[in-house]
Amino acid sequence: MQNDVNALFRTMADPTRRAIFERLCRDGELTVGALTAQSGVSQPAVSKHLKQLKEAGLVRDRHAGRQTHFTAQPQALAPMLDWTSRMSDFWESRFDSLDDLLKRIDQ
Repeated sequence: MQNDVNALFRTMADPTRRAIFERLCRDGELTVGALTAQSGVSQPAVSKHLKQLKEAGLVRDRHAGRQTHFTAQPQALAPMLDWTSRMSDFWESRFDSLDDLLKRIDQ
């Protein structure tokens, strides 16, 4: 589980990969060519980013003739969402404790 979360954070840490993932989430299935167009990133760079996204389970590919189509797999973010939820609960309880302490000090 921890390795999954680490891999997801490492993969999503790159702004170009995040942008590619977000575009696939927004626009649906796209080819490498479509992802490269108007992105300001070269086709080889887009392909490398897609490879890393695929290895992390964040995209799926489908071959059709000479084209490869990519689709986002947003459900793959579940371990990251679980971790952030746990951390949110942790910090909320810490802030509640701090608030209680400050109220006692003010009395």
